[in-house]
Amino acid sequence: MASLGASFVQIRFDDILFYENCGGGSFGSVYRARWLSQDKEVAVKKLLKIEKEAEILSVLSHRNIIQFYGAILEAPNYGIVTEYASGGSLFDYLSSAESEDISMKQIMTWAMDIAKGMHYLHAEAPFTVIHRDLKSRNVVLTADAVPKICDFGASKFHSHTTHMSLVGTFPWMAPEVIQSLPVSETCDTYSYGVVLWEMLTREVPFKGLEGLQVAWLVVEKNERLTIPSSCPASFACLMRSCWVTEPKDRPLFKHILSTLESMWSDSHLPEECNTFLHNKAEWRCEIEATLDRLKRLERDLSTKEQVLKERERRLKMWERKLIEQSNIPVSLHMFARFHTNRLVISRSRHIFCQITYSMWIKHTPLACECCASLFKLQERQKHY
Repeated sequence: MASLGASFVQIRFDDILFYENCGGGSFGSVYRARWLSQDKEVAVKKLLKIEKEAEILSVLSHRNIIQFYGAILEAPNYGIVTEYASGGSLFDYLSSAESEDISMKQIMTWAMDIAKGMHYLHAEAPFTVIHRDLKSRNVVLTADAVPKICDFGASKFHSHTTHMSLVGTFPWMAPEVIQSLPVSETCDTYSYGVVLWEMLTREVPFKGLEGLQVAWLVVEKNERLTIPSSCPASFACLMRSCWVTEPKDRPLFKHILSTLESMWSDSHLPEECNTFLHNKAEWRCEIEATLDRLKRLERDLSTKEQVLKERERRLKMWERKLIEQSNIPVSLHMFARFHTNRLVISRSRHIFCQITYSMWIKHTPLACECCASLFKLQERQKHY
């Protein structure tokens, strides 16, 4: 891949008049401001240092991607300057009373626009860009309600399969992202399905659950957001296809756009969708019931973890007593068996826990020595 270079406009810090803080992006706070020399209202994302986000934004140009103006490179006042979207984030809109009047036409328009922006990133930009943090907070609305994808702090230029660190927000993250496995463009497809779910339900995904709880449910239990039974079948089918566990089986955005265009031509869908949107009281209980079930599942796991901790405490006491009495190391057979059980709970509770049975296999010589010593002790005790 060719070097991008810092070809963007450099803006002086004293050429920016800062107003209020209007939110936080990845790795920085965002402010509404005025670019004085251009007499233009802008958004400025303050950063500790300029990294790849400015380079990524500098090569992008699309109606549904936030417009990049330049960067402030005067240490320690680093920042990225973009257009200001006065409509706020899609998340804020969906959380407001105004969204109660949202129509199927508006949802379809935004769904198409966001998909067009993502298709541009993946297939039409000078370099393929995986966003990796697509969510309703990272889609902002202009004064005339055009959605713009923003916040590329977690993004990467993509060449074939990319290994990644843990970035993003759990309810929107694909299973492979949660596990820090290699990713492709379809990790953004998964996130898009969650944004579509947000627009249809006007609910917060996995509301009331902690991030690691969501991670465990998505990866270990293969749980997904609840799609109400009365949701139009075409929307339900699209969301489910976005949430398939196997990344290669998820649709690319060109296929999502094709699906949405077919949905536009369905004469029955508008009435079906608007009926669904205006009967939220009837199907919201389905989402709440699922959340209650997931919370109980997590509580059950916490209880098991407490039981395991008590077993661990007793085992340590047993170890000390045995060592004091016999003056030999404790049998690793017993210790390994305990930690094998511990792995089941520990991995389920914390996705990133790296306790494995192989930790004990590599100590096989010591295990044999300990077991032999314990056997000799037991043989001597038989003669008493």
